[in-house]
Amino acid sequence: MSEALQPGLSGTSELVVGPENTARHLGSGGVDVLATPELVRLMERAAMAAVERLLPAGSATVGARIDVQHLAPSPKGMRVVARAELVAVEGRRLTFNIEVRDERELVGRGQHQRAIINVERFGQRLAAKNAG
Repeated sequence: MSEALQPGLSGTSELVVGPENTARHLGSGGVDVLATPELVRLMERAAMAAVERLLPAGSATVGARIDVQHLAPSPKGMRVVARAELVAVEGRRLTFNIEVRDERELVGRGQHQRAIINVERFGQRLAAKNAG
């Protein structure tokens, strides 16, 4: 793997909670606050932002595991920022600690693992799976 992938790398992702990001819209709850699936998506994007630019050509990462606590609601119109820090590199497996804050408080935290894949081999595996 790339020598550049070392613990301490960080990345961020942010959004302003819109109607399309709410629990009501996604069907994950009946209220107009940031939905947990959107919190997870924000976390994954932050992890990807930490390492994607450093991956070898022809490689990408895919989500492998996530453990999330959604601690507080974020209403529509509020800015939410996820910050991921790479804490471990074990072969192709990357582990991140992630915190998500809105304009007022910590709203989520978790640990996320991503696996480095060879895009061509991954595509071949998908094609074989689709074939039967």
